[in-house]
Amino acid sequence: MIKRSFAGFLCTSLLSTPLLAQDNMDKLTNMQKTDATFTYIDQEGERTEALKEILEHINVPEGFEVSLYAAVPDARSMAMAPQGTVLFAGTRKDKVWSIVDRDRNRVADEVKDFAPSVTFDIPNGPCFSPDGFLYIAERNRILVFPAAEFFFESPDIAVGEVVPQGELIPVEEESFNHSARVCDVGPDGKLYVSLGQPHNVQPVDKIEMYDKIGIGGIVRMNTDGSGREVYTRGVRNSVGQDFNPATGELWWTDNQVDGMGDNIPAGELNRQTEAGQHFGFPWTNSGTEIVSEADFPRPEGVEFTEPQLQLTPHAADLGMRFYHDDSFPEKYHGGIFWAQHGSWNRTEPVGARVMFTALDPETGDATNAQVFADGWLNEETGEYRGRPMDIEFLPDGSMLISDDFAGAIWRIAYVGKSDG
Repeated sequence: MIKRSFAGFLCTSLLSTPLLAQDNMDKLTNMQKTDATFTYIDQEGERTEALKEILEHINVPEGFEVSLYAAVPDARSMAMAPQGTVLFAGTRKDKVWSIVDRDRNRVADEVKDFAPSVTFDIPNGPCFSPDGFLYIAERNRILVFPAAEFFFESPDIAVGEVVPQGELIPVEEESFNHSARVCDVGPDGKLYVSLGQPHNVQPVDKIEMYDKIGIGGIVRMNTDGSGREVYTRGVRNSVGQDFNPATGELWWTDNQVDGMGDNIPAGELNRQTEAGQHFGFPWTNSGTEIVSEADFPRPEGVEFTEPQLQLTPHAADLGMRFYHDDSFPEKYHGGIFWAQHGSWNRTEPVGARVMFTALDPETGDATNAQVFADGWLNEETGEYRGRPMDIEFLPDGSMLISDDFAGAIWRIAYVGKSDG
């Protein structure tokens, strides 16, 4: 891919986008206004009161409390702005939300759509660079907003294309399935983007092409879109990743194959120690054979990296974050929190909770998966009250949990001493 400066990709054409969307992008890249207006989400009223009723069912460890931070429809992956002024939440629809707590009372005052002049397509994955550039990974495009934290108040905002529409994956591979991307800017300053493969198990004739492109993997590139390479292979559909701040290693969750029964295969939490590692899919998931090497020839000379933890089958492990603040008790410091979205086709539903693992101080390996917060699944009826999707942290170290089923962002804070 040809390297583009920021000024260069501001002028990139959008021939594959709808005419109105292209017109708006053309205006925005030329710093011209559009007629876009905001959609505001009421933070009071009946819907908010109904969300608060869920709180009595949520279980957290002694010394913690849970509250409603914001009502946010379809809230998915989150990114807190570097200076803590605004939280951004993606969706699997066509909105990115900006969430602001102006009086710093740990309850959002305002929720409105971000950049309504831009036509988004599954903008699930927002992430920030340390210098405040907001990247949004869509189904088949990556956008950058260089001043999002301080200009989100306007419906019109400077925007550029890191990867133009139709170039993240081939257009013919666009799917409604496994199209929620996540992104991170790594310690090396590069952009890391997950590319879930759209099938339950991809056809054998697509394996080579997917491997080359990075579908069913994680790709990395320079933040202008140049220098793209496949960093991670053998992934089915990862919708959660983070870098260990102590080591710089990439960790990520993976969703496993459906249709093999309630109890296999296990979910995965993975640790990647070098570029190019292969994590087994579609041949294996957490030690379970998925396809035979006779039918799907295994790449010659490739060794599979086993997951750090085998997790509850079909609980749908999604967004994850390392805890690098200090307001929680010490036993949580340096560990990983992640969201289990909850099963969709298991005969007995599982998940809908927040999990935690500490890391071994000597080896850096995950120790064991523990339930940190639950209650979003009604165990008696099997109904979901909510479905946790992602984890983020406020500047005070308290935890935010997005919930795309309830349409909420929950907050868990440590408020007192416990035995931990």
